[in-house]
Order: sequence, then C-alpha cells, then structure tokens
Amino acid sequence: MSKTTKAAAALFAATAFWGTSFILTKALAAIQTQSVPDAKSWLITSLALLLRFTGGAIVVALWNARLLSGFTRLEFRQGLGLGAFGGVGILLQMDGVLHTKASTCAFLTQCYCVFIPVFLVWRRGQWPAARLALSCVLVLAGVWILSDMSLSDLRLGRGEWETLASSVFFTGQILWLERKAFAPNQSGRVTIIMFVVTALLMLPTLLASGAGPRQWSQMFAAPSACWIILFLTLGCTAATYSIMNKWQPHVPATEAGLIYCCEPVFTALFALVLPGWLQQWANIAYPNERLDPHLLAGGGLITAANLLMLLRRPTP
Repeated sequence: MSKTTKAAAALFAATAFWGTSFILTKALAAIQTQSVPDAKSWLITSLALLLRFTGGAIVVALWNARLLSGFTRLEFRQGLGLGAFGGVGILLQMDGVLHTKASTCAFLTQCYCVFIPVFLVWRRGQWPAARLALSCVLVLAGVWILSDMSLSDLRLGRGEWETLASSVFFTGQILWLERKAFAPNQSGRVTIIMFVVTALLMLPTLLASGAGPRQWSQMFAAPSACWIILFLTLGCTAATYSIMNKWQPHVPATEAGLIYCCEPVFTALFALVLPGWLQQWANIAYPNERLDPHLLAGGGLITAANLLMLLRRPTP
C-alpha cells in the first residue's frame, strides 16, 4: 500500500470520528440545558470548544513529550495559521447555524471542495482535470440530496453568509497544511500550537456570554456530560486533528477536501443508532433518525466521487 493510499485511509478514519461529533455535541447541549436551563447557545458552544482544544493540547503534548524542546519558527508559523483558520471557521460556522437551517449550513460548509480547485486554478493558471471537476459536481449534488434542501433554502442572509465565510476559512486551513515549506515540520508540535491558538480564540466568546466559573461547573454536573466531553476531546479533537496534520500533506488538497465531504454521510449513518443510545444513557429526548432515500442517494454520490478520485490515481 502506497503512502498516499495510507494517508487517504487515515483521513477517512478521522472524518468518521468527526461524523460523531455533531451528534455528541447536540446530546451534550441537551444535558447541559437540563442542568442550566437559561444557558445560551454561545456559552454551551464556546465552553465545549475551549475544553476540547485545551484538553487536546495537553493530550498531544503528553504524547509528544520527548519532542517538546525542539519547536522551530516554521512550526510556530504553521500551527498559528492552522489555529487561526480553523478557529475562526468554527466560530463562524456555529454562529451561522443559529441563523439558518442546519441542512443549509451543512451544504454550504462543503463548498470548500469547490473553493480549493478554484483557488488552485487561479494560482497555477491551469484548469483542473475532468475527473476532479466531475468529482466536485458529484460531491455537491450528494450533499444537496443528503441535506434535503430546496432552492428556496438558498437565500443569502446572515447565516448563509457566515457559513460561506467559514467554508472559506476551512479552505485556507486545508491549503495552509499542504504548503511545501512546512514539509520538515513535526506534526505533533504543530498540532499543539494549533490547539492552543484555537482555544485562545474561544475565550472572548466565552467571556462575552456573561457566565462565570460557577455556571461553567454546573454545566458539567452530570457525569454523562463529562464523559461526552472526554470522548470529544480524545477522539474528535486530539486524535483526528493529529491524523489530519500528519497525513493530509501526503494527499493533494483537492482530494483531501473531497474526503472531508464524507463527514455528513458518516453523521447521517451514526444518526440512525447513536441518538437512541444516548437518549437512554443520558436520559434526554433524542430519538434516532430513520433511513431514507436521501441518505442512500446523497451518500452514494459522495462515495462515488471519492472512489473516482482514489481508485484511478496515476502510478508514481
């Protein structure tokens, strides 16, 4: 198995973990709303992200303890860029989903699979291969069907503009990670810097929510909330971003963007069974979703797009 194929498989695994994060975050919000009924959505979101990325920085630092003394200027530069692009993108996406339908947000977020090749065409002055263009069209069609959207949902209000802006920042994150100048960097050290920068970006939003330490602790009074944030920190933050930062440079940015578009497919699959289990375990109202033609058709198109890119890869 080639290194590029291993990298693609690793990114698919990371995307599968990210597919659980939306479901777990909704469950966490439901648990915390029971503990603190007047908690605002920005408080719930910013506190969870601050804990995830702070905890992730600690975990990755412990895992790479022997490498902590050798930070380079290039690693600081790469980590700062990844944290800035990713952190601002997450904040815009979260605020955007409060002002538009979740399905519209899911569709517009995946626009980076188009923004990436458009940027590369502008930078290189070379049109993308027909296979890549077809894959992008299949992905957009698949996400459209999966999101069960109609043309009337595409009005460009505050939520839509913020979600599009978040997709631009995610595009920057993917392209920043691909830069050849950063090839000598150690991915563990870069991930630590990225997590610290992202956590710092969450602080202003958390402080602006008007809550204090007492309310923060009340939001994690339920043991189930602590277990969920632990899994989000270890599985959906420390592990996944470590995989992304290590393996994505071995895959072209355009193909990486298509792989990441599988996240809504994994989310839809996990939504068939995971909410019901969480409902019983955490004693919250969160029923399973049902298998419908949108999942089969949309997921099939996204899968076909990725297979088109990966199975016909030219031999080095």
